Amino acid sequence: MKKTSFLIPIIVIAVAAVLSSIFVVDEREKALVLRFGQIKQVAEEPGLGFKVPLIDEVVRFEDRILSLETELIEVTPADDRRLEIDAFVLYRISDVVQFRQAVGAGGLTRAQNDLSGILEAQIRAVLGSQGVTSNTILSPERSALMDQIREQSDSRAEALGLSVVDVRLRQTNLPEQNFDATLERMIAERDREATDERARGREAASRVRALADRTYEEIISEARRDARIIEGEADAERNRIFAEAYSKDPEFFEFYRSLAAYEESLRGNNSTMVISPDSEFFNYLRSDQGADSIAAGN
Repeated sequence: MKKTSFLIPIIVIAVAAVLSSIFVVDEREKALVLRFGQIKQVAEEPGLGFKVPLIDEVVRFEDRILSLETELIEVTPADDRRLEIDAFVLYRISDVVQFRQAVGAGGLTRAQNDLSGILEAQIRAVLGSQGVTSNTILSPERSALMDQIREQSDSRAEALGLSVVDVRLRQTNLPEQNFDATLERMIAERDREATDERARGREAASRVRALADRTYEEIISEARRDARIIEGEADAERNRIFAEAYSKDPEFFEFYRSLAAYEESLRGNNSTMVISPDSEFFNYLRSDQGADSIAAGN
């Protein structure tokens, strides 16, 4: 009876000691075993772990992707339009040892505060860099800017043992007090751009018209030159044919030329001619020379 009374407490204490020396890490978390604040064991894989009861402490950390939303911050892009922007970031604890050493007992709360500071600083740095305007932030190039913010934030968050998975800009608004002034400035800029476009259009139209006029003049000049060449060649050929005909039979040639002149003079409704009767124009009509010439030609 006395042995049993001693054994039961010893067994209970032994069981309690064994149970308190075992800890379980599931697939959603990582753990550190601390002894007097010093890291003695790192448990990054799910399963059972062991520690010294009453001396060691098990600190657990999330191994899942976590989210964080920043406060609404004000940024000033290169075009001096102030914008109010907030962001949404996805991150995870990539190095539990670095994470514990960086944030200490503050844990996830302190890490989120530090990560918010990093993210806000990188948002201001990227969106305020040279060449980035408010139009760029509101355009499809926004994705490239978010990737740039993520890369720079991830580089700095590495010191906290964190890995930044994704960064998304959510609201992008104009401050209320600057809305009207910004709107008027945007309208003025659009008007100026439209005026510039119209001026460039008129300049381009002038160049096209000048080119078309010059091309027209060149084509017409070439056509006139070719026409004169052809006319000259035709005249030369005609003169050659006349000279050849004249050399074969001068009398018949003269008779033919006279008939051609009569036909040309009486062309159309012109059937009346006022001319002196002894004019040489009627040589072949008022003498037998024409008939003789015709007979000689036949």
